[in-house]
Amino acid sequence: MYLRSDHGEGLTGGAASARAKAPARGFSARLSERFGDFEFAPDLGSRIGTLTWYRGAATCVGLITATLLLAPGFENPIYGNVPAPVSGAEFEATQAQAIKPIGMGSGTGARLAATKLVAPLSDTPERPILEGSTRLASGGALLAALTRSGIGAADAKTVGSLIAGAMPLSDIQSNTMLDYVLGRRPEKSQPRPLEKLELRAAFDKKMEIIRVGANLDLKVIPIAIDRTPLRIQGTIGSSLYRSARAAGAPAKAVESYIRTLATRTPVSRLGSDCKFDIIVGQARAETGEVQLGSLMYAGVSGCTSKMQLAPFEQGGKTSWFDGGGKGNSTGAMAMPANGRFSSGFGMRRHPILGYTRMHKGVDIAAPWGSPVFAASDGVVQFAGRSSGYGNFIKVTHGNGYGTGYGHLSRIYVRNGETVRRGQRIGAVGNTGLSTGPHLHYELYRNGMAVNPRSVSFTSTQQLTGGDLGQFKAQLNRLLSVPVGHGAVKDAED
Repeated sequence: MYLRSDHGEGLTGGAASARAKAPARGFSARLSERFGDFEFAPDLGSRIGTLTWYRGAATCVGLITATLLLAPGFENPIYGNVPAPVSGAEFEATQAQAIKPIGMGSGTGARLAATKLVAPLSDTPERPILEGSTRLASGGALLAALTRSGIGAADAKTVGSLIAGAMPLSDIQSNTMLDYVLGRRPEKSQPRPLEKLELRAAFDKKMEIIRVGANLDLKVIPIAIDRTPLRIQGTIGSSLYRSARAAGAPAKAVESYIRTLATRTPVSRLGSDCKFDIIVGQARAETGEVQLGSLMYAGVSGCTSKMQLAPFEQGGKTSWFDGGGKGNSTGAMAMPANGRFSSGFGMRRHPILGYTRMHKGVDIAAPWGSPVFAASDGVVQFAGRSSGYGNFIKVTHGNGYGTGYGHLSRIYVRNGETVRRGQRIGAVGNTGLSTGPHLHYELYRNGMAVNPRSVSFTSTQQLTGGDLGQFKAQLNRLLSVPVGHGAVKDAED
């Protein structure tokens, strides 16, 4: 037996020591024996740089060149038979068999005839059940929403009666989702029977109406609510509003907090090292929804301007009191803007007109766009342009008192509108006869201008006796709430 290794070496076995005389071979056999190691198409990925590799590369280039020389050329088209275009009935038939009718809404109108394999149906089958949802505009529109969804008039009336027996329909909030399931109907002329209806009737209540036999039964599912308040603390820094919002306080709660503090002290006077303390009513459902309530506590600590303010209902009216039971002062004028007094009340030389005349108010220097607040509760008598005052607001407060606010850049109220003390009514500007951004503030008594700085507080609410004890107990419960959550009872909302 003769073997050739991968290196071209001949190997002989012991049985091949004596060879028989080989028969005559043809030309191809002799060529194969003569050039046994010759490869017509060597692997160009191996033995790179050898003579065999260069010969293989030359062979590849030669084959490619021969192919290009024998090609007819890209500029010479290859002609073929193209079927003639169809028209008329034949065109309509091709359109009916194409995908175009589906995409174009079957605009051709052509239909293919059914084959013998198609068995006509005596009636179109219906789905056994239908599931759907609809949004309720209001509780009073419940019946209309049910009938619009395909629920029969009898079932809709029954559903309305069941829900009305559990709660007033008017208490159902708008945009409440109704999820319903309609069952199989005996014939197409009849509406589908209602099998199931689900709705979130209230924040703490879910309702299910399920068909049991021929009747509809109502099941009220209570939802557990955690009414622990939300307490947020932080450092005021450069901006109280931005710091409180960054700490996670809701925007409306921060606005209420600032308005509450403004009744006791100008917010701009609070140092950046002071710490704000906000407690807001909160209701968390076991299903994950959260409802935020009103402001329950407004506090400042960590600096000289320490405050502890909480609401307390007395005689059907809710007012804010501090830790000692002292309430808001009434009958006084609050600071209309956060700034410094740059010009007083009385005779002075007008900076623009150049002659001496009466200055009927005081000027409060403040940055352009700073908020301007109502000095006390009242009604807007005038809001608009007023000659040298520029943009001007005049508010009447009763008992013969009134206030005026001039040189405003913006006006946020209108004639006849009722405003509360500390409400933002405008913004500091430089309109009218003004040399720079400031607020011109006037105070009127029985129609005559008086010095605004001469007015002082007239009365202050003060809790005493049992009311003071109840308030302090409520305040202590609020102060025991940990930051971020709490466990306060009888102190919600």
